Amino acid sequence: MGVIRIGAVSAHFGRNLDFDLERIARLIEQARADRVGLLVLPDAALGGYLDLQRPDAETLPPPIELDGPLIERVRAMAGEMIVCLGLREAAGEHRYNTAVCLSGDGILGTHRKVHQPAGEAVAYTAGDEFTAFDTPIGRLGMLVDYDKTFPESARTLALDGAEILACLSAWPTSVTNRAPRMADDRQSRLFDLYDCARAAENQVVLASSNQTGTLGGMRFLGQAKVVGPGGDVLARTWSKAGTAVAELDVAAEIARARRVLAHLSERRPGAYS
Repeated sequence: MGVIRIGAVSAHFGRNLDFDLERIARLIEQARADRVGLLVLPDAALGGYLDLQRPDAETLPPPIELDGPLIERVRAMAGEMIVCLGLREAAGEHRYNTAVCLSGDGILGTHRKVHQPAGEAVAYTAGDEFTAFDTPIGRLGMLVDYDKTFPESARTLALDGAEILACLSAWPTSVTNRAPRMADDRQSRLFDLYDCARAAENQVVLASSNQTGTLGGMRFLGQAKVVGPGGDVLARTWSKAGTAVAELDVAAEIARARRVLAHLSERRPGAYS
């Protein structure tokens, strides 16, 4: 695999699919100029997210088929780059909050969000598994939003061989107790905590993207970042729009982190029941 450049995006995406596609095209073009090999876009980058404070069945994100023309357009944009993005997947009668990993060669892997916060069931069916998959830059696993709150999610992917976790979010400030300053917001602190903890406890590289801006009554955090296998933040955007880019040898960094303490092999599953 060698040294690669990983980019995690903070940006706003909404219901206007033409706008979303233009923004994705610009972000991919900028990432290509920065020699990025893996670009992680936010959840709901095609079609926007749901206003959890006022979920309205009449204004849901548009359903998108994975074998349809929109994904084909993104695939053509990606070319040699590996790109992860989120959308509301149409699969028969079901709709999922889905992360898609693709390149110009096609779809490399998908993940349907498993854990649903209150209000999301009006728009999405819950997924039911966490599975890693092989890519040209190594084995990768994906999480969507609330999935990363649960340690079992990332651990399952790490045990399945994932070296990189792509965490795609449309993560807002607290909807129940919003702080005057975003830096003091409870959800802002938890977003960063989960990113660093999931990387450190599994000794993997984590790329965390997020939406920015507002949707209805929600304000999104941004705070995209790339985290190393020791839990150290290698690059970040803070709350502004942009792309956090870090260059590293993923396999070498993971081997260094696991040289003395190897968390996955030192587990004691029999003691956890």
